[in-house]
Amino acid sequence: MDAAFTAEQGEIRRTLREILGKRCGPDEVKAAVRTAAGHDRELWQQLARQLGLPGIAIAEEYGGVGCAPADLALACEETGRALLPSPLLATAALCVPLIATLGTGAQRSALLPPLATGGLTAALAVSGPALATALALTGEDTSGQWSGGGRAGGVQARAVAADAHAAADGSGGGGGWRLYGEAVQVLDGHSAGLLLVAAHTGGFARSRTLLFLVREDAPGLVRSRQAVLDETRPQARIELRDVSAELLGDEGADVLGALAATGRTAAAILAAEAVGAADQALARTVEYVRGREQFGRAIGSFQAVKHRLADLYVQVQAARSAAYYAAWDPEQGGLALAQALEALRVTAGEAIQLHGGIGFTWEHDAHLYFKRAAADELLFGPVHRLRAHAADRAGLFADPTAPADPAAAPAPAPPEPSPDPTSPPASPPTPEKVAV
Repeated sequence: MDAAFTAEQGEIRRTLREILGKRCGPDEVKAAVRTAAGHDRELWQQLARQLGLPGIAIAEEYGGVGCAPADLALACEETGRALLPSPLLATAALCVPLIATLGTGAQRSALLPPLATGGLTAALAVSGPALATALALTGEDTSGQWSGGGRAGGVQARAVAADAHAAADGSGGGGGWRLYGEAVQVLDGHSAGLLLVAAHTGGFARSRTLLFLVREDAPGLVRSRQAVLDETRPQARIELRDVSAELLGDEGADVLGALAATGRTAAAILAAEAVGAADQALARTVEYVRGREQFGRAIGSFQAVKHRLADLYVQVQAARSAAYYAAWDPEQGGLALAQALEALRVTAGEAIQLHGGIGFTWEHDAHLYFKRAAADELLFGPVHRLRAHAADRAGLFADPTAPADPAAAPAPAPPEPSPDPTSPPASPPTPEKVAV
């Protein structure tokens, strides 16, 4: 394995850092999150035209750059460094892999090209605060109970016959699906042109989870932007009031498996993004303590401050190593994400402390990194559950004496019959005579 970055990867990182340094400062970030879209549309189009950022991991046959998810992770390290508010995570890391894996040939040809050019954005909608569960980041749910489980709540889907569908929407023919329910905490759901909605169908008899495509102008779709802790990650509440939808792929698709695979790749991308944010928070803190004077000397010259910064540096570098390894091997994405989120939380917290009272004020940007750390752990964690799930998958706490296959375990010996109390006691065994 050659862990060195290629010339193309280095060029992408250098160009992206240069663009974001000019267009995505703290003041620009605060201004972008106040817009209706929650991000700078002009900057988004510039990144799409110059770098092909939305389509960096989309095959060339669909108009993408044709790079690996590792290249997207390296790019997201730079976007995390600037806390770029954009639909990149929701579109490229969550929705594009699902469409490429589950979509039919016609659906891939119709959706992936506009997603690659940035003309269309997408969002993944799952019911309730269950994004980490749906992506199998904090545990395996093979039954898909998070999507509704046949009970009231969540998002439910029902198939309609051709004549009923025609009468409902006036299309004049063709069957389809209708969705009803709601989903909260949908990343960039208020501005996305396409929604991938995870819905439960089949009731109890044929319970299963499927993914559906819903356009932004679908009748009965109600979207409202939510007030959230981290405004650089805008979220929306999605209400589906008997909305017409298109099934992604076919009914026999392994939706839960595709979501789990997407979750592992997204975890590696999120880990790289968190490492970029933590590294920048640390760099800004070092710059501040070098110039802030107390008792006639810079506070960065005190030994206690040096020790704290050294510990942060070690933790950020360890998280970077884990994130880079996960970019090469997404199977380790969950563990790398836990390491990176913890590094970001600790670094952002120390940045607040070392900046003093000004750290957690709107006039200063240190609080932006602290809010990103807290919001990401709420969305994709918490850290201890990410690590616990990684340990379960690795079998760290499995019983070493238990057989790998329960069916191969030897059958227990039948219990000996209890003696009959009415029968005479058995005579002691006669000792065997041995010739000497």
